Amino acid sequence: MSVASAPPASASLAVEVRNASLIYNPDAAPVHALANIDLAVKPGEFVSLIGPSGCGKTTLLRVIADLEHITSGSVLVNGVSPHDARLARAYGYVFQAPALFPWRTVLGNVMLPLQIQDKTAAQCKSIALEQLARVGLTGFEGKYPWQLSGGMQQRVSIARALSFEPRILMMDEPFGALDEITRDRLNEQLQQLWHRERRTVVFVTHSIAEAVYLSTRIVVMSPRPGRIVRVIDSTLPDERHLGLRDSPEFVAVAHAVREALADGHHD
Repeated sequence: MSVASAPPASASLAVEVRNASLIYNPDAAPVHALANIDLAVKPGEFVSLIGPSGCGKTTLLRVIADLEHITSGSVLVNGVSPHDARLARAYGYVFQAPALFPWRTVLGNVMLPLQIQDKTAAQCKSIALEQLARVGLTGFEGKYPWQLSGGMQQRVSIARALSFEPRILMMDEPFGALDEITRDRLNEQLQQLWHRERRTVVFVTHSIAEAVYLSTRIVVMSPRPGRIVRVIDSTLPDERHLGLRDSPEFVAVAHAVREALADGHHD
């Protein structure tokens, strides 16, 4: 594992954040949410953002997704501004809560972004069914969200985010509200999905074990104002199973993350 320095400029990066800061209410009672963030994410990486509550993990993800705007610095997504990347549908976004429409079936929820793109009814259905199969929900197309467990609802959200084939998947603590058994199962399914398709993933979590299990790199953030304390490269193999969590390699990476979190509190 290694500690990364400031990222080099590159047009081939999936995400490039340079010296980015965000201050809420700068003219009155300013709140410094992010400070001097430098981050580079290469295509095909699985990068987790981890840190204490209120450190700016979600804020940074929302900046990348064009849901928040920085006060200074620069952000590029696939070489263009976050706004242009959003208009180009370059990424899918999975929120902490599933955010499904209760009056739409599972199939209808996944078809929605495709319908907005004016695809034909046949195309919408075909793509939605394919995505539901990817997350293991074949046979649940006609169910409504309230008929599903929390874990299944979140899988519908992931299928919907993948439906228009985004190059980047952004996920904001998607499994944080789930029980440990369900969370483990979805971690395993998400890791298998990433290994199979190699999409770029930027993932927010509070869980050290989750970050270590899923990520190729782990970005450790400090308490507010959010700064990047350390970037830790994983030494685990790309193809993983839950049994790896008992391995010396897993324990070593988790220990490095825990130490970096502690260092961030002391800075």
